[in-house]
Amino acid sequence: MIQGKNVLGIDLGGTNVRVGLVRNQQLGEVSSVKINPNGSVDEVLEQICELVDKAKPEKLHGIGIGVPSVVDIEKGIVYDVQNIPSWKKVPIKSLMEKRYATPTFVNNDANCFALGEKYFGKGVEYQSLIGLILGTGFGGGVIVNGKSYAGVNAGAGEFGMIPYLDSIYEQYCCGQFFTMNFKQTGSEFFQRAMQGEDEALKVWTEFGHHLGNGIKTILYAYDPEIIIFGGSVRKAFRFFKDAMWESIQSFAYSNSIKSLKIEVSELEHIAILGAAALYYDANNA
Repeated sequence: MIQGKNVLGIDLGGTNVRVGLVRNQQLGEVSSVKINPNGSVDEVLEQICELVDKAKPEKLHGIGIGVPSVVDIEKGIVYDVQNIPSWKKVPIKSLMEKRYATPTFVNNDANCFALGEKYFGKGVEYQSLIGLILGTGFGGGVIVNGKSYAGVNAGAGEFGMIPYLDSIYEQYCCGQFFTMNFKQTGSEFFQRAMQGEDEALKVWTEFGHHLGNGIKTILYAYDPEIIIFGGSVRKAFRFFKDAMWESIQSFAYSNSIKSLKIEVSELEHIAILGAAALYYDANNA
């Protein structure tokens, strides 16, 4: 059903918008432009459409848009898009469908990441997976029975908001752990660990312990076949992997973790691919 379809993936980031055409599950040339953060709703929309006009083929079957914001998935309305103050409430689905007469699908960046891995990356062979973004936050996208699951209010996958220790998981399982506890960024600790500094290696071990606890919570809730890490912190996987798995070993159902896979995303342009995969998800019964 999805073979031979031309689908545009749009990654509306906080600073740039990037567009690429996917055909037969292959991504073509990617074009991008820096967004005017102070632009009006119409001005930013026109920046997006200029890229779409250049990239779209004569026959376009679908458009997928990933955004770093809260999304009404059914109506295709985005709220409070990061770093674009004018985009408080924008019905981008209806605006794009009116302009291009093409089915348009909108979702947040975490759900797009999970779908991108499902259709193009390390999740291809699996029907149940979590795409977990380890960056400035700790959230993810959920795939159940081969389909994206966002929940009634598009809140599924907000693992970072779950209570943990004296706070929530987000303060222990992403970049916030380093800045809040050690006043340095995860990137700085990564560079120090690369140089073999004992203190940095110990900090990554502590991070891995907390992340392992977070993964156990995810396992109790969703019991996926595979968890795939995205986000900038994933680059340090080698430094927290062992501590993470050691922490996971205390999971109550030991047999369940024997087959669990935990991988790191290696896809270039995952945000664009994930946006395009929104079309696949909607049309793959």
